[in-house]
Amino acid sequence: MSFAPLTNDTFLRACRRQATDYTPLWLMRQAGRYLPEYKATRAKAGSFMGLATNVDYATEVTLQPLERFPLDAAILFSDILTVPDAMSLGLSFAEGEGPRFAKVVRDEAAVAELAVPDMDKLRYVFDAVTNIRKELNGRVPLIGFSGSPWTLACYMTEGKGSDDYRTVKSLMYSRPDLMHRILEVNADSVALYLNAQIDAGAQAVMIFDSWGGVLADGAFQEFSLAYTKRVLAQLKRTGVDGTDVPRIVFTKGGGIWLPDMKDIDCEVLGLDWTANLGKARAIVGGEVGGPGKALQGNIDPNVLFAAPEQVAAQARAVLDSFGKPHTDRNTTGPTHIFNLGHGISQFTPPEHVAALVEAVHSHSRKLRG
Repeated sequence: MSFAPLTNDTFLRACRRQATDYTPLWLMRQAGRYLPEYKATRAKAGSFMGLATNVDYATEVTLQPLERFPLDAAILFSDILTVPDAMSLGLSFAEGEGPRFAKVVRDEAAVAELAVPDMDKLRYVFDAVTNIRKELNGRVPLIGFSGSPWTLACYMTEGKGSDDYRTVKSLMYSRPDLMHRILEVNADSVALYLNAQIDAGAQAVMIFDSWGGVLADGAFQEFSLAYTKRVLAQLKRTGVDGTDVPRIVFTKGGGIWLPDMKDIDCEVLGLDWTANLGKARAIVGGEVGGPGKALQGNIDPNVLFAAPEQVAAQARAVLDSFGKPHTDRNTTGPTHIFNLGHGISQFTPPEHVAALVEAVHSHSRKLRG
């Protein structure tokens, strides 16, 4: 399998802690409901899963934001719950209600039935990755992704999203043996899933630990971070192009655990909007010429509801909080990938996204001057 050479590798260079001319930018959920063209494609597909499981539609919506904005990476259009869906838990999306599972995993019998799914059930995802790579034609890199083992376990046990995580935490505290078994199966499934995306053409992969931050200190390390590490240990390091595949870990609410995440086996740590980038850089960013992590984030998505001039001002403040990025092209050093602190809201005006992108690209060039 061969693909066109990259014409913009700024994102990948920043992932590797290499100097870039400006700070690269992409947005979590950049392909989605805030774009009218997405809504039109979604209507044609008939349902969310109809959209996600159709290679042509998934490709179309992945590319839509790149037609509007000069973003520096594309991210596969899919959902974090495709893996438990392939475990025959019966995923569905009700309009306005979010995801639901027909079967839940809450007792010994359900846990005993759990197994790493046949990846052929997820062939539609891998076919989409390959098709998107071809259609990108080297414009920007393509990011593949999965939910973290813990985040998947939350949905599998609760059966849907949760306000208090009572069911999953009750199982975790009362039967940690069962929870560890769920997490082992999830970790090995996620690793296989991400490796298949890499084989299909993904140039970076991201683990979304969306619910890691709901855990208590101690429980996070035992039930979330340990299994993210288990995934990372199994991931392929080289993609189909023969180049390295950077790995990004994003834990919403995880800024307090940066010292614990400092040495995990990944290249990039994502931060939500509650973390200070300068302080994070001091903990995990490393020194010029030495080891460290690139940082990704972390503007509050709700900033995008302010007027464009305020959006631009807040974007500059985030860039300033990281500080001057590494500029020596002969060695590695602290780098930053601009992103939101969580997914973009469906109510976001697209013209405010345009203001954000322009501000990030222009101000980050000035910071390097």
